[in-house]
Amino acid sequence: MLIGRTWYTLEEAEEKFGVDKAEILSWIEDGVVRTEEEDGKIARVNGEDIVLKVEEMTGI
Repeated sequence: MLIGRTWYTLEEAEEKFGVDKAEILSWIEDGVVRTEEEDGKIARVNGEDIVLKVEEMTGI
C-alpha cells in the first residue's frame, strides 16, 4: 500500500485544494488544521485536515 502525501506548504495547499491561504490560516487559528513549524513559523499544513474541512463546507 502506498501512503499519499499528507503535508503541504501553505502555497502548495492553496493550489492543490483551491482554498485561499487566508482561509487555511483561519482554520489553523481555529485549531481545525494541524501544522508543522520550523523556527516558530508555519512550514507545512496537514492536507487531510483541509480535505475534511472542505468536505464539511461543501456537504460532500
